Amino acid sequence: MMMYQSTDTKKLVIEIIATLVNIKSTMYDLILKPSGINKDYFHSLTKQKNDYGKWLSKREIASKIIAAIENHESYEKIVRSIITIASEWSQFHLAGNEYEARATVQKARDVLGVLDIWEEKEKRDREQAKEKADKEKNSQKEHELIKQLQLLLMMYDSISGKSENPQSRGTMLEDIVNRLFNVYDLTEQLTVVQAFRRNENGEQIDGAFKLDGWHYIVEMKWTSQVSGIRELDSLYGKVSRSGKQTMGVFLSINGWSSHVVDLMKQNSDKSILLMSGYDLRLALTRQVDLIKMLHKKLSKFNLESEPFFGAENMLE
Repeated sequence: MMMYQSTDTKKLVIEIIATLVNIKSTMYDLILKPSGINKDYFHSLTKQKNDYGKWLSKREIASKIIAAIENHESYEKIVRSIITIASEWSQFHLAGNEYEARATVQKARDVLGVLDIWEEKEKRDREQAKEKADKEKNSQKEHELIKQLQLLLMMYDSISGKSENPQSRGTMLEDIVNRLFNVYDLTEQLTVVQAFRRNENGEQIDGAFKLDGWHYIVEMKWTSQVSGIRELDSLYGKVSRSGKQTMGVFLSINGWSSHVVDLMKQNSDKSILLMSGYDLRLALTRQVDLIKMLHKKLSKFNLESEPFFGAENMLE
């Protein structure tokens, strides 16, 4: 804005309005109107007199216009438009003094070149400032992500291998996993929906999230026994009672029986991904990024009909 607010730029605009066209109404039609100056406002100026009792000259009208618009949001656009029109001017026969008009046009061309250079520099400065701000923001997010994952890993390790009752351990697992999703929600990579009940409180949803336009219902199990196909039936039902863009993620810390994957492959309802306790640990230690893990699981599932892809295969 500083270049447009400079005294030299204002003087040039006044000079353009005052010298290029001798007749005020024609000047308005060819210069001010295309630049966005209000017709009624211009006409009101042509009916005003100065301190000497004379009608305002084009130069005086130009000064009043500049004073009226310099704090307006369209100020830069109007000024640039007037200078651009002058830089392309060829109707010198309309001027009261052709030599003055030609000199003004040349000055407009010179200033327009400077404005282009200045605006390009301003654009680069804004881009660099935005890039720097984005880097700082991403760095802060990364720091917070690492901090939160370390905390969740400590919580996870504190209950691993202990003999708390299954219900208590399951509740703690839900808390850890939902907090994990929350961390990635803060980084704006997915959207979390906390545990809730639906269908008149008849159905419990352990957790849910949205990724790439799809919704995922999460079921979590941490029992001493491996999970069987029957334990997935509940999640199949929840997914089937949801919208068409809904899938399920079944997290079993101790894995599942050997027949589960084969039975899931035979099932025509391909809507559930499997996630193991080791997958969760790799996500908490960030040896594998959670979002990349989910994308890889989805790719294997959709293209190769594999309901389970172990994240350890992503380790370098």
